[in-house]
Amino acid sequence: MDIPLTKLQRDIVIGTILGDGCIVLRYANGILKIKQSERHKEYVFWLYEKLRNLCVSFPKQRKDNNQWYFDTQSMQEFTNFRHLFYPDGKKIIPKNISNLLISPLSLAIWYMDDGTLDYRPKDHFAFYLTTHSFSVKDTYRLVKALRENFGIESAVFNNLIRGKRYSRIYIGIKGRERFVKVINPYILNCFKHKLPPL
Repeated sequence: MDIPLTKLQRDIVIGTILGDGCIVLRYANGILKIKQSERHKEYVFWLYEKLRNLCVSFPKQRKDNNQWYFDTQSMQEFTNFRHLFYPDGKKIIPKNISNLLISPLSLAIWYMDDGTLDYRPKDHFAFYLTTHSFSVKDTYRLVKALRENFGIESAVFNNLIRGKRYSRIYIGIKGRERFVKVINPYILNCFKHKLPPL
């Protein structure tokens, strides 16, 4: 029998799907897979504690690359997320993302996974959210959700990498203060380097 996700757990799952987490099908249902580097071990164990009742085992470390990882059990709710975010097997941003990305915790988790800080003392700071695996159209859906749900102004940059265009979200002077205010309470110590000095 499936265990229903709490609101907190759903917020976490949405953030991890946007970031480094992935959902795969196993035994006809979906499972959430989490993995991070040794540097972010604290984060893996924090996620595990929040999702513990859904997990099949304690986090483990790979011998080949030292990554920490864990999987959840297979559940219908994860299957639903799989169909939503992976309709044809490739991760996309669903059209209703503005109805899903509504929690500051989800946004903070996405940033911890896939965000970077561009900081130059006494000169400049801005943020990037990597969206290389998503289409430009998908990325604009995320920009819209940031504006509508959090009041964060951002823009889409299309960077040329090895001859191919990849999009990412830029949060500059118009949105950076609001962005920090929204995510700061949820950023773990191992990711504090992604925030500017206060």
